[in-house]
Amino acid sequence: MQVAVPCMLMRGGTSKGTYFLASDLPADPAKRDKALLGIMGSPDKRQIDGVGGAHPLTSKVAIVKKSERAGVDVDYLFVQVMVEEAKASTSQNCGNILAGVGPFALEKGLVQAEDGETVVTVYMENTDSVAKQRIQTPGRKVQYEGDARIDGVPGSHAPIMIEFLDVAGSSCGALFPTGNFVDNVNGLNVTMVDNGMPVVMIDARELGLVGDETIEALEANAPLKNILEDLRLQVGPLMNLGDVKDKTVPKMTIVSAPKAGGILNTRSFIPHRVHDAVGVLAAASVATAANIPGAVGHDIANIPTGQRRVCEVEHPTGSMGVEVVLDDDPQVRVPKSTSIMRTARLLFAGTVYYIER
Repeated sequence: MQVAVPCMLMRGGTSKGTYFLASDLPADPAKRDKALLGIMGSPDKRQIDGVGGAHPLTSKVAIVKKSERAGVDVDYLFVQVMVEEAKASTSQNCGNILAGVGPFALEKGLVQAEDGETVVTVYMENTDSVAKQRIQTPGRKVQYEGDARIDGVPGSHAPIMIEFLDVAGSSCGALFPTGNFVDNVNGLNVTMVDNGMPVVMIDARELGLVGDETIEALEANAPLKNILEDLRLQVGPLMNLGDVKDKTVPKMTIVSAPKAGGILNTRSFIPHRVHDAVGVLAAASVATAANIPGAVGHDIANIPTGQRRVCEVEHPTGSMGVEVVLDDDPQVRVPKSTSIMRTARLLFAGTVYYIER
C-alpha cells in the first residue's frame, strides 16, 4: 500500500534533497532506509518512480528533530541515498544540505524566529559536531530572496552564514588521522585530512593530469577511476574509516594550481562521480590542509595572509569561499573555526508517497 509522509523539498547550497521531521519516518533505521529508497526511487538510474533527481547531489535526505542537547536547537541526520543501488548511507555529513536545516526548522516551528536574524544551532549526528547558522528572518519569517550568489546555483538569494565548531577529526578522530601531513600510498603522495569531511588530496601532476579537465573527461577516464578507487580502499583503514567499499567517504580530491586567484583548484570524486562543484565540508578540509607547509597542494597554493583567512577553493563551476580562523599558536594546526556562506530555498512543501513492500 502507499504510505504518505509530510515532506519539504529544499535546495541547500549546490545540492537538493527531501527534508523530514524524524517523527514522520520509521524509527528503526532499516525500515527508515527502506522507506527513503522508495521515496527517492532507488535503485534506478533515472529514479523515475520517486522524487530523487537521478544524481548523487539531488538524492539526499535531511532528518531533523528538536534537540534535547544543552545549547543546541535541532539534531540533523544526513542520509545519502544511492541512485543505482538499494543503499542509504549515514557515514558522512553534508554541509550543503545542512544549509537548509535551519530554514526547515524555522518553517516547521522547531525554532522560534527572531525579528531580523535568527541563529539556529545544529547538532550534526553523522559527525558528532555542531554548527551555527545565521538566517535572515525579517518579520519573523525566513527570507529566501537576497543578493548573495554562490557558484553552481543560478540567481541570487539570502545568505546563510554557517560556522562549524569542533569539526576537525569528526569522522577520523584527528585533523590528520595518520599524524602526517603527507603519506605515500600506492606510490602516490597524498594528504589525508578531516576538517568536517574525510578528504584525500592528490596532486594532479602525479596522476598525469593538468587539473582543469572537464567533468565529462574525468568520468570517462576509466584507468583514472580505477586508480582512485584502489587508493580510496587502501586509505580507508589508515583514516580510521575501516572498510570503505560501501561507504561514500573519503572524498578523492585532485588538486592543482589555482586558475582564478583562489587557494587551489579542485576536482572532487564523491566518490565515484565527479562533483559539479565541491562539497562544503570537503572545501573546508582542502582549505585547511592547503595552509599547512608539507601538505599536498601547499607548494602550488595561493595562501592568504593573516590569522583570519578567506580561502576560495576553485571547482568546475566556480569557487567556494571558506573562512579559516587559525589558532593563536602557529604550531597548532587545528583551526579555531571554519565558516562558509551558503544559500537555500524552499521548493515544495506537501506529502510524498512511497509503496510499503
